[in-house]
Amino acid sequence: MIKSMTGFGRGEYQENGKRVSIEIKTVNHRYMDVFVKFPRMLAFLEDKVRDLISKNISRGKIDVFISYEDSGEDSKTVVVDEALAGAYLKALNTLGGKFDLRDDVTVSMLSKFPDVLRVEKVEEDEGELIRIVLTAVEKALDSLLKMRSVEGVALKTSLLEKLNNISMTVKEIEERAPGVVIDYKDRLNNRLKELLEQQAVDENRIATEVAIFADRCSVDEELVRLKSHITQFKDTLDLEIPIGRKLDFIVQEMNREINTIGSKANDVNITKYVVEVKSEIEKLREQVQNIE
Repeated sequence: MIKSMTGFGRGEYQENGKRVSIEIKTVNHRYMDVFVKFPRMLAFLEDKVRDLISKNISRGKIDVFISYEDSGEDSKTVVVDEALAGAYLKALNTLGGKFDLRDDVTVSMLSKFPDVLRVEKVEEDEGELIRIVLTAVEKALDSLLKMRSVEGVALKTSLLEKLNNISMTVKEIEERAPGVVIDYKDRLNNRLKELLEQQAVDENRIATEVAIFADRCSVDEELVRLKSHITQFKDTLDLEIPIGRKLDFIVQEMNREINTIGSKANDVNITKYVVEVKSEIEKLREQVQNIE
């Protein structure tokens, strides 16, 4: 199925108070270019995220944004610095004895001294993090690929319409091509009669000149190849593999053939048809740039 390289997908997964949100944006690019932005604590997951993306997308500029929140009850713990608390208590007792003060030290009071209590984040379970993050990435990819497929269907419809326009114009060229030689023969014959006036025209010489002209301006081979490229283009649209590069090559070959036809035809009407075909091919080329 044809897929566009332009798309957006969002995925979210939550478990045990851990929530991961993923956003993936893609645009057309000649090669595979992945940029991943995530919290530093998830840096160890970059290769796994890239691998998962590369298994689902073969080409395009891909921006991945990952956010992470942990609101679980066991995500943080309070640590008591017993040595520091003991030092504070010893200093208070020394102070009380020296100045004959009443000993009214309480736990609440001691806990308020700097660094006696500190909050620390519990070390994350890497295996659990990997599973949660990759699940969210899969959800985002699923959303993205659906959007790219929908865009692909629209692209295919548009491409087929342009190919049909090209085919109809190529048919006009085929029908007109034989008349080019006949018109040339008539013009040559009339011109010779004007120059020679009453003298007889050498029909053999005219036939030779017409044959040379017919060979020089024949576009039969180019038309056959051009129609073959059109058929190949249509067949490629139905392949279940990435087809963007192949379509780009076919478009280049189509453009090569129509340029040759334009240079050989030597006819105003065919030149007009050539311009029409080149215009449609250029539209094909622009749209093919956005196909994976």
